[in-house]
Amino acid sequence: MPTRDAITWFKGQFQKKIEAAIAGTPFTTDLLTALACQETGYLWDILRRRQPVERVLELCVGYTIDFTPPNKGRKAFPKNKAELVAHPQGQAMFAIGRKALEEMAQYIPTYQSAAAKPEKFCHGYGIFQYDLQHFKTDPVYFLEKRWVDFDNCLRLVITELQAAQRRARLQDKDRLSDLELCHVAIAYNRGSFDPAKGLKQGFKSSDGKYYGENIQDFLQLSQRTPAPASAPTAPAAPPSGSATLPSPTLVEASGKTYRVDVQTHPLRMRSSPEIPPNNPTRNVIGLLPAGLLVRALTNQPQGGFLDVETNLRGAHLRGWVSLEHLAEVAGSPEIPVSAPASTAAKPPIPEVHAPRGSTAITRRRDPATAHSLNEPGQPKRRGLTPAALCDELHAIIAWLDVENPQHARYRPTQGLTFCNIYAHDYCHLAGVYLPRVWWTSAALLRLSRGESVEPRLGQSIEEQRANSLYGWLRDFGLDFGWRQTGTLTKLQDAANQGAVCLIVARRRSDGPPGHVTVVAPEIPAQVARRNATGEVIAPLQSQAGSRNFRLSTSTANWWLDQRFAYSAFWIHA
Repeated sequence: MPTRDAITWFKGQFQKKIEAAIAGTPFTTDLLTALACQETGYLWDILRRRQPVERVLELCVGYTIDFTPPNKGRKAFPKNKAELVAHPQGQAMFAIGRKALEEMAQYIPTYQSAAAKPEKFCHGYGIFQYDLQHFKTDPVYFLEKRWVDFDNCLRLVITELQAAQRRARLQDKDRLSDLELCHVAIAYNRGSFDPAKGLKQGFKSSDGKYYGENIQDFLQLSQRTPAPASAPTAPAAPPSGSATLPSPTLVEASGKTYRVDVQTHPLRMRSSPEIPPNNPTRNVIGLLPAGLLVRALTNQPQGGFLDVETNLRGAHLRGWVSLEHLAEVAGSPEIPVSAPASTAAKPPIPEVHAPRGSTAITRRRDPATAHSLNEPGQPKRRGLTPAALCDELHAIIAWLDVENPQHARYRPTQGLTFCNIYAHDYCHLAGVYLPRVWWTSAALLRLSRGESVEPRLGQSIEEQRANSLYGWLRDFGLDFGWRQTGTLTKLQDAANQGAVCLIVARRRSDGPPGHVTVVAPEIPAQVARRNATGEVIAPLQSQAGSRNFRLSTSTANWWLDQRFAYSAFWIHA
């Protein structure tokens, strides 16, 4: 499969043409690159090393599966050689398709077995694989070998993508999110898009991943791989044990700018311009703190609400807020988009752990303490691919085994629950810092003055409850590589890439505990709950609490319960 080097080659050859062709469309160079990687990357990644680009384009042919009774294999025209040659000019096309297979098989060993069968021929043509089913309506493209010209391939794929955009019911959008681009790609591959299935649809590869999942992987890899001329500014490849995540979404609204003007509670952002009478939190999609800048999309209020867009600690939020709690700001000040610090960067305040003796062991079976786990044989997250990272995260969940009654560290006891400790342990094993203890206010003041502070439990450091973790993520999360994300779909999508993901909620008062759950990658046996449009309404979670569970979709929108004053979705690569 294509690597960063292969994508650099592809962009060096074709990016300028792609940029000119996609002008005025919602498609991106990275989407076209991802499609090329998925469709023929296994061909051109080999061919580019041995052939000039013109020959590479000519040899980008493939797909030799014929129909096999009673109902397997190819369904579209031509199902096999007999059906092709029976069509006008079909014999000439078979000769072209047969020669293309024989020539390509000289360089791609996996096609040699097909080339050895005289009835086999290629069904897909061009770097984006224009299927031979179109021979009935566009025979000239195939008979004149027009796929050898990249411009012809590009025109066709954009036309096909525009049709796929309509089939995915995204035709009214002039800007598509990364996830929506994947939805269009799925419709391009399979002819339709089912929102309820998310990315798990389209062609299923031998490793068990679906077309949509592979496109997402290639899209993100392309986003991190520049064309050769811009190589000095390329973001570094993620280190082992880190997921590749998209950059925070920019605020692009062009209406008036406002400042959130509330005194006692955060401003609720809603999915519709109303407060449901029987359940006032049902349509809440975000909580905006006082002073946050927001920008209107249309400047046209509806029922006292205004449609706005903003960014909160890296989370892109768009929805309806009460105009009563907005104060207009003169001019159009920039709305900053927060990005987490690099994991290689040194945070201004150092991380801290509870000190212990050199031989002390903290185990799952022991009652909870302020110390992190250090049992022999603990699993870790070291993978280089999304699949490997997800497998390792599930290995961590299985090892922690929060449902095991012998694991006293997480077992509810005398009204006490340990969601905070479980979240810390999960992050700790995944190589991400979420504090079990943190500096006291006095210690933070001394550290800010450059003084050295020795960690002492109860004096300079204190244990962190779920309420405290909400505040820590808000105040220090960005310094340690965390950022918020704005929707459950983005949260689950990040987890599915092997990222560490949390939902954190703070109580209205400091007495009762808040709550935190881990959002786990989906697996075939257990997935998130989605609505009819494919949006996640309950992510796959893992938690300790009054009820411990390894994997569940839990109670929908539990963080919006009236008991909680604040909540947020956090992700870490």
